[in-house]
Amino acid sequence: MRFLVSFLAFVGTAAAANKTAPHPAALPNIHAPGEVDRPELVPFIVADPAALPGIVVDETAATLTGTWQYSTHTPPYVGLGYLHDQNKDKGTKSATLTPNLPRAGWYEVRLAHCYNVRRATNTPVTIRHADGETTLRINQQQEPPHARLWRTLGVFRFAAGRASFVRISTDGTEGKYVIVDAVQFLPAAAPVSAPPAKSR
Repeated sequence: MRFLVSFLAFVGTAAAANKTAPHPAALPNIHAPGEVDRPELVPFIVADPAALPGIVVDETAATLTGTWQYSTHTPPYVGLGYLHDQNKDKGTKSATLTPNLPRAGWYEVRLAHCYNVRRATNTPVTIRHADGETTLRINQQQEPPHARLWRTLGVFRFAAGRASFVRISTDGTEGKYVIVDAVQFLPAAAPVSAPPAKSR
């Protein structure tokens, strides 16, 4: 009971700090406030995406294909909660998160997702960057190494503006849930193996 009261107080504080509305195309959360499966991970929730460093794109700004649903059942997450694919209609759903990068250069790209045994072990994630596209398969059952929430996808070169994206899709993930929460772009040094920039 004490935990539930504390969690409800946290939810109230988070709602006050984060005035972002849920994604209008997503189905609403079916879990009551405070109904979580991992209460020990509640402290790792990031209530306000704007408080994070770098450029963060939350699921509220994603371009969704197919039907996705909100949840707060498994913390941690960024903002209001996270989306899942309902473990349905595999191969027909995607979520595209597009940053507005203030300057061209190298960025470390991180993906936020909660984790448990119900998650997909091979979630396709495609990063469009200045040198093309890179697709990875992410195990969303594994605990992310950064604050138990963020997983590094790599360091890539990007153009300024909105030319790039991170797309999470559901191809080949039958039987498990795919999670969409947030992506983060952190300015980074060029990898040692990166080709030198061309002079103009």
